[in-house]
Amino acid sequence: MTTTNAPISNVSDVSELERLKTLHIGTKGKLTFSDAEFERRLTGLRQIMAEKDLDAVILTSYHNIKYYSDFLFTYFGRSYALVVTKDDSVTVTANIDAGMPWRTSYGANIVYTDWRRDNYYFGLQEALRQRGVTADRLGVEDDTLPLMNREKIAAAFPGAELVDVSQAAMRQRMIKSAEEIEVIKHGARIGDLGGEAIKAAIREGISEYEVALIGTEAMVHEIARTFPDQEVRDTWVWFQSGINTDGAHNWATTRKLQRGDILSLNCFPMTSGYYTALERTMFLGQPDERSLDLWNINVEVHRRGLELIKPGAVCRDIAAELNEIYISHGLLANRTFGYGHSFGVLSHYYGREAGLELREDIDTVLEPGMVVSMEPMITVPEGEPGAGGYREHDILVVGEDSVENITKFGFGPEHNIIDA
Repeated sequence: MTTTNAPISNVSDVSELERLKTLHIGTKGKLTFSDAEFERRLTGLRQIMAEKDLDAVILTSYHNIKYYSDFLFTYFGRSYALVVTKDDSVTVTANIDAGMPWRTSYGANIVYTDWRRDNYYFGLQEALRQRGVTADRLGVEDDTLPLMNREKIAAAFPGAELVDVSQAAMRQRMIKSAEEIEVIKHGARIGDLGGEAIKAAIREGISEYEVALIGTEAMVHEIARTFPDQEVRDTWVWFQSGINTDGAHNWATTRKLQRGDILSLNCFPMTSGYYTALERTMFLGQPDERSLDLWNINVEVHRRGLELIKPGAVCRDIAAELNEIYISHGLLANRTFGYGHSFGVLSHYYGREAGLELREDIDTVLEPGMVVSMEPMITVPEGEPGAGGYREHDILVVGEDSVENITKFGFGPEHNIIDA
């Protein structure tokens, strides 16, 4: 196994090349969080390991590798892992990324090459062998681990029992530390800045994607200023108009804004893997009477939802009470999704703390350190009065005896009718 950065020479057959490498290129960079924060997280995972009598854990998801090591991989058809033992942690990464994973992660690193198709699994074996660990019970993430990969991990460790840790790790991630909350607060602030840039750019004739680019650029610049030592990646905007507002996750198109349009502003700054969001209903020009009624009803639900989020509240109870408002207006069937969800290591392509969503089937109790959104939405189909999608979105940090709303961008007709 290569332990230097010296180039390989005089090799005429790929079978002679190394299966694994150690690539300590450059120096360790400044991570998003302190060493003490990563040790806190790993200590929590090791408590899970002790409770489940595990010799090691092999984490394979974007969100858990990021959470416990600070490394956010790019898949592109290659697998990645973080192997955690009782005393150590090591990322297993692809040779295509060279020394970057080591520079940007907490703990050790093993690089596997492409020269044999099973080198990734060989790297997992080597991570434990180097640490003197014989695996009888291994933790894995059954919520995101494909069956084929699970079978290959089982084959790499014959006789070892694979035990799911995904739900226990999710519960750990639900409670944010002070350092995490600081990053999330910056994200909310940056989302507000993106919203202001978008609001200033809205005018008749501009395309959705042009508005989205303006908001994205404003947020990316501020992320780079606030987090100068981190990767700058994955920030985006969904800006929708007219019929395109019907779905919450509709990407920007070339449609040009027209006077009278319902608009949906959605800013998503990504700060080192931590997604935050700002979502607002707007109108270009004065809305018609039915549109204004629908907007105000959704704002009523939003305001009440903000009041209901507090320590000790139960997710399902919040959803049930907000349902009653929609029922009173005959709009429950127009609701498009749950009322909110947890924030943290999250993006549109990875991560989800599914046990902390404001839905009728979730009985989680809100606790200090949790960060959740309030984001009611209704959709009225095209052809009906007031057609379009109406949604608002704020982020709240649950404290010991209070809640802080970290979203400051105004909502409702008094703030977001644009007369450009």
